[in-house]
Amino acid sequence: MNADFDIAVVGGGPAGSTMASYLARAGLSVVVFESETFPRPHVGESLVPATTPVLHEIGALGKIDEAGFPKKYGASWTSAESRDIPRLGYSGLSHGWTADIAFVERNQPGVDRDYTFHVDRGRFDAILLRHAGEQGATVLNGARVLEVDFADPELVRLRVRLASKETGFTARMVVDASGRSTLLGRQLKVKVPDPVFDQYAVHTWFEGLDREAIAADAAQVDHIFVHFLPIKDAWVWQIPISDKITSIGVVTQKKRFTAAAKDRAGFFWDFVASRPELHDALKSAERIRDFKAEGDYSYAMQQICGDRFVLIGDAARFVDPIFSSGVSVALNSARIAAQDIVAAHGAGDFTRKRFETYESKLRRAVKYWYEFISIYYRLNVLFTAFVQDPRYRIDVLKMLQGDVYDGEEPKALAAMREIVAEVESNPGHLWHPYLGTLRAPASAPGF
Repeated sequence: MNADFDIAVVGGGPAGSTMASYLARAGLSVVVFESETFPRPHVGESLVPATTPVLHEIGALGKIDEAGFPKKYGASWTSAESRDIPRLGYSGLSHGWTADIAFVERNQPGVDRDYTFHVDRGRFDAILLRHAGEQGATVLNGARVLEVDFADPELVRLRVRLASKETGFTARMVVDASGRSTLLGRQLKVKVPDPVFDQYAVHTWFEGLDREAIAADAAQVDHIFVHFLPIKDAWVWQIPISDKITSIGVVTQKKRFTAAAKDRAGFFWDFVASRPELHDALKSAERIRDFKAEGDYSYAMQQICGDRFVLIGDAARFVDPIFSSGVSVALNSARIAAQDIVAAHGAGDFTRKRFETYESKLRRAVKYWYEFISIYYRLNVLFTAFVQDPRYRIDVLKMLQGDVYDGEEPKALAAMREIVAEVESNPGHLWHPYLGTLRAPASAPGF
């Protein structure tokens, strides 16, 4: 029995559109079902360099260059703390609370520039989805997939609401790129809440923020900024969207928002007020978007592939936005899974074993991300120490560049793990007072 398409992709965000481009360029027939009409606003506006090779491979990098998005040369972390951090004598780690990195410090395979981009996701996502269509994919906007039926051993059947009526489509296999909607995760009942992270964000855009007043150096004005708050497990992102517009978001544990019993605006301003210099700068700018909330940030999937399906991007796993990994995971999970799918198509076999390379690579990469993020929340001071220490800086930079999909575990993780364990086990340790409340298990859940 012939299928309507070789591959059906659910979701036209960065993961889905990238997958569609790879598959169409390989000669497969592919359809993308996107429930919304692009462009649509979306949070997650800062890229890491690991996206560059993927954009180049699918032929979209020139279009991103032409879009004129602000260039991102690095990242900076600021703190409300002014006290000196006690010296950790046994390893010689001693530093201040702030840190900066520049991508130019480390050459990255497949990256031909010392910058990536801050992007307006509405425009960025629309460029990638349109590009997928230009590569030969069939793109259906306003098409919501209601159910995926695997009962037929030969075909996957999709029930789709299109133009206010239900229509059926068939494919050889399906790729779930539905983002935090997690279509198959919910349908197959494999989605589980993360046992450690339960983050919540309130964010908006400001016009006219004086970014120079916040940056310590003129070269850092267009960095992504992470502002530590003097509130445990809480931070603020600052991302340039254009020369005049800046995205600002407060991230903390969801229980803090619930306990505050305030509306989004009140919650946002109360938390920002803990950093008076940032609060004053924002009050002098004009807010141009309503406050939006992002919840359900942290979840895992017990299964990310099976007979005739794979999950990619946020549909597979999301931990936390702290290191801007979302779009990188979306694009790179599409890249790795597409290789397995093309091979499966050539063999005429879409069973789970065909996707083992994708599964193992994504599990390993997310495990690194998970532990790195866990350590950041558990002991901020250790993160900034490692950023500044010449023994570990390049290794940390590699992770911040998103270069985690191939190769061995970054050596800095092992060293960080040992120090956190020592601080946790010794209440008299000089760094013990700086421990955050989040505590990841020794063996972090990959999926």
